[in-house]
Order: sequence, then C-alpha cells, then structure tokens
Amino acid sequence: MGKLALAAKITHVPSMYLSELPGPRQGFRQAAIDGHQEIGRRCRELGVDTIVVFDTHWLVNANYHINCAPRFQGLYTSNELPHFISNMEYGFPGNPELGRILAEGCNALGVETLAHDATTLAPEYGTLVPMRYMNQDQHFKVVSVSALCTVHYLNDSARLGWAMRKAVEEHYDGTVAFLASGSLSHRFAQNGQAPDFATRIWSPFLENLDLSVIQMWQDGRWQEFCAMLPEYAAKGHGEGFMHDTAMLLGALGWSDYDGKAEVLTPYFGASGTGQINAVFPVTAQDGAAIPAAQASNPACGQSSSRL
Repeated sequence: MGKLALAAKITHVPSMYLSELPGPRQGFRQAAIDGHQEIGRRCRELGVDTIVVFDTHWLVNANYHINCAPRFQGLYTSNELPHFISNMEYGFPGNPELGRILAEGCNALGVETLAHDATTLAPEYGTLVPMRYMNQDQHFKVVSVSALCTVHYLNDSARLGWAMRKAVEEHYDGTVAFLASGSLSHRFAQNGQAPDFATRIWSPFLENLDLSVIQMWQDGRWQEFCAMLPEYAAKGHGEGFMHDTAMLLGALGWSDYDGKAEVLTPYFGASGTGQINAVFPVTAQDGAAIPAAQASNPACGQSSSRL
C-alpha cells in the first residue's frame, strides 16, 4: 500500500537558527540549511505526504513513543541552549492516523510503542529545526518518534525501524520519509570553550572516527558498521546513544542494506560535535531478516552485524 520514499541522517544544530539572525554568526550554517532544503525538495518530488523524524532530543525512560497530534504550533525556546534558540515560531500538521499505524506495527513485532494523538506534548528541536527548513510552507505532515532512549537496546530500535517500514508498506495509504535527526560524535566543547569550537570537532580521535564511519556509509559497508555501532555509540559519544541511526538502518534492512550514502552537507563541526546531512537510498529489502529482540546486557549498547 504505502511507500518509504526517502531516508536520511540529518543535523539539527541550533546554530542553524542562530545563522538566520543578524550578528557575527549570520550565514555560517548556510550549507546545513541548504542540505535541509534539498531534502525537502526531494520529498516533494517523490510525493511524500508525511515526514517521520527519529528525534534524539526527545528523551524517554520507558517504551518507545510517537507524537502524532493533529497539529503542532507554538513558540519554542531551547532549555539546553536558550541563547541559540529563543522564541522560535513553528507550525505544521501532524498525522494521527499514521502514528497509530506505526505504533500498531511496532507492537505486532514485539517492540512496545505508544502513539500519542491526543496530547499537548510539543516536539523537541530535533524535529523543529529540520521542519523549519524542509517544511516552511507546512506542505508535509509530521510525526515525531522518541530517539533519546536511556534504557533501550539498539537491537530493539533497529526492530522498531523495520516494523515502521513494514507498517507503512502494508497498512498506510501514502508516502513517507524517515529522518534520523542526530549528530555523529556528540562531545560538546567544555564549558567556556564553546566559542573556540563553534566550527570544530572536540578531538582528533572523534573527528577521524566520524570520517571513517562516513566512508563506510559511502562504501556501503553495512555489516562492518552495524557490528561496530554499539561501541561507536559509546566511545564516539553518539547523540541519543545512536538510537536514531539504529532506527533508520533497521528500516533500510540493517546489515542487509545494499545502498550507499549520498552526502548532501559535508561533515562539519558544531560546538565540538560532528554533523552531516546524508541521504540513504531506499532499496528493496524483502529478504532482510527482522532484527531479533535483545536479551542480554549492556542495556544501551548490545548489537550484532545481523540482528
């Protein structure tokens, strides 16, 4: 029935909003903004009606959650960085129907997920910043998925992504995009040093680790990457423990995925963290194995090259 038409790993750095405003940083995130706008353009071209965002700023301590209210609108100020994002306007439609379909599909495969369609819960800026540049005209409906998962297995997040794709293809009458909204390495600059690291990575180790991972993505070395994801998430300070990335790759077929990433916005540093906009071509995965449930410790990291 439905179709997953586009998948991407994207940045959501709040300095993109700061880049709009008059001052010394005006325009310095234009490449990231351009990457978001290109993803929005491609979604329109592909007939996408709803963008599903795996948001690493939505922290949850139990279960997986889907914010699928009928409408999102308001003013947003970041509690983490109120000097970067303050009173930012947002507004776009939600998709309660799709949110319920996604939750039902996840629960059917044993990944406990709750859809919230009658809620006052507002999206986090992992959703709001991308939608500012991809969806200014409110063309797309938006669904946000919790991806800062504190006590969850990466295996389960991969299974969630797989289940969501199956739910779209089997039960949704429409076309969607999945976006993993989070950084690569996410080691912020130490307090007091942030201005010096505005466009830099915190350490050469993290920068080279990120660059090696990006090369794996471009080469299509998915078995290798999936095998190292738990350790990369830990030692690379992965944002949201890299659950957004596990969700995205689960939807694409995990280690059976046969696509190669296309970089739209080249790797860049932001307050010490490593950022990118990259599209992952959606390929047929009829024969891919459904990721297995995680049954052993550690609680936030265990994975395998083939789940």
